[in-house]
Amino acid sequence: MLKKLVLLFILISTSSFSQSNWQKFKKLSPSKRMWVLFHPFKAEKAQIISKEAYRVADSIKNSPLLDGDASGGQVDAFRHAFWIASLRQEIGKNAARSLGKAHEKENYRTYKKNKLEDGTIPDKIATTMDLFNNEIGLSLSKNNTKSSKIGLIYKVINAIHSGKLKVIKKDNNGNFLTCKNTSISQESLKGKWKNNKCLVNSNYKK
Repeated sequence: MLKKLVLLFILISTSSFSQSNWQKFKKLSPSKRMWVLFHPFKAEKAQIISKEAYRVADSIKNSPLLDGDASGGQVDAFRHAFWIASLRQEIGKNAARSLGKAHEKENYRTYKKNKLEDGTIPDKIATTMDLFNNEIGLSLSKNNTKSSKIGLIYKVINAIHSGKLKVIKKDNNGNFLTCKNTSISQESLKGKWKNNKCLVNSNYKK
């Protein structure tokens, strides 16, 4: 760890790590700061890929390709799988996986602060969904393989339509359901990390 800290301070003192980057670093969650310490030369590339993945997911949300649900639905699943698949191509499998895990640790802190993440307060089942979909994303690409962006997008979409990813079960009105199809009230979800939401395959028909 000492070597990592020394390396970080060296980067800060050079043009490769600007003052603005230092400000961004300080705003990161502890888990993501730790990831940057262990992957200092991959951090900037990961940031660029992450922004692009969110931009692509936003475009997909407004298309008829998926269900339009960015909070527990197919678009949410797409965002994570596409993000991790893109990261693996550029920074490698292990670094991509560990960044995905760091992000989910950040979600728990968001829950503790009662703040929103993608429109809802994070919970345990959303984290389980994200980690599962991250692993599928890892399987859809390879290290240092420059697949076309369009090709990777459709690879992820096809995996979703084939039911290989996970989404959170909802009814046609967007209400969360238990695995026994019982509607879950918003009131019962308040302040709970663990709840009765249900994960289903990404080709689940409402």
